[in-house]
Amino acid sequence: MDIGVFIPIANNGWLISKSSPQYMPTFDLNKQVVQKAEAYGFDFALSMIKLRGFGGETEYWDHALESFTLMAGLAAVTEKIKLYASTAILTLPPALVARMVSTIDSIAPGRIGVNIVTGWAPGEYTQMGVWPGDEHFQNRYARAREYVQVLRELTETGRSDLEGEFYRMDDCVLSPKPGHIDIVAAGQSDTGMQFSAEHADYDFLLGTGVNTPQAMRDTAERYVKAVAASGRDSGALALFMVIADETDELAMAKWHDYHDNADLAALNYQADEAGADATAGEGSTAKTIALPEGAVNFNMGTLVGSYASVARMLDEVAQVPGVKGIMLTFDDFLGGMDDFGERIQPLMRSRAQIPSPSPATA
Repeated sequence: MDIGVFIPIANNGWLISKSSPQYMPTFDLNKQVVQKAEAYGFDFALSMIKLRGFGGETEYWDHALESFTLMAGLAAVTEKIKLYASTAILTLPPALVARMVSTIDSIAPGRIGVNIVTGWAPGEYTQMGVWPGDEHFQNRYARAREYVQVLRELTETGRSDLEGEFYRMDDCVLSPKPGHIDIVAAGQSDTGMQFSAEHADYDFLLGTGVNTPQAMRDTAERYVKAVAASGRDSGALALFMVIADETDELAMAKWHDYHDNADLAALNYQADEAGADATAGEGSTAKTIALPEGAVNFNMGTLVGSYASVARMLDEVAQVPGVKGIMLTFDDFLGGMDDFGERIQPLMRSRAQIPSPSPATA
């Protein structure tokens, strides 16, 4: 079972709370997180792209770094871990992203991948004058398909002449060409899953609920069916937050405190953005992350408990058919990375082959 970390590229990570750890995003913080991940045997790290925050008392995600330049820096200070940078496809032309990938591949050969972000929050793009209008909600995956085609043609063959609806290449060239790069996406709707199954190597699936590690089984089953229909080989990566402590009670007390002190103004902004797409189904990413019962951490699956309890629940996630890996977030990233590497991972059957280094090594 592969393990990855969703690194804190924006302030305060993935908890929209006034009592959770408050921190700014810096290269140094992300370097520490990814170097710890590499030392503890993590397989990959992914950075999102966020172009406008939610505000509120915590200024949630109002402070964020850029994904590709961050990953280029991290590529230079790591040796083995796979690095995924995110592209907001409305902002970066695919030919430019292909060249950025080629550059990072020269820093870290074979270790750079791309996360495709189609874009569902208009506020991120209207501020820059690049929002196409509400028609984007209907055709964003059609745009993404052409985007990935250009990206793959350039990185694998060095040339693209695509004449599409959204992109038109005219003897567009790239050299050096890095070859095949892994592409990931996060489609939750049927259309999003079909896109990932047909064009990506992995699809991130949201776990759901608190301490319900197998609640995503139905979602994973939907993705397995989409992959089978595509005739390709694409795997699911599950997203979970870990909140761990010495005992179940101590960990749960932290979770309740975060929830009780949610930044309501930031949550309201998030809900408004998520509701902009009137066509989005109940299973879409935008609708799922804004559900009020767990919006404080985007309704991602949350594993709360002692180190032993979290290890057991992660092993349960690993048993869900179709799941090839897990991407983790933490309430406190630096402490959480050490707790995972030293106290949780050694207890996991699904990670039994991974040696645990000493704290000094990490």
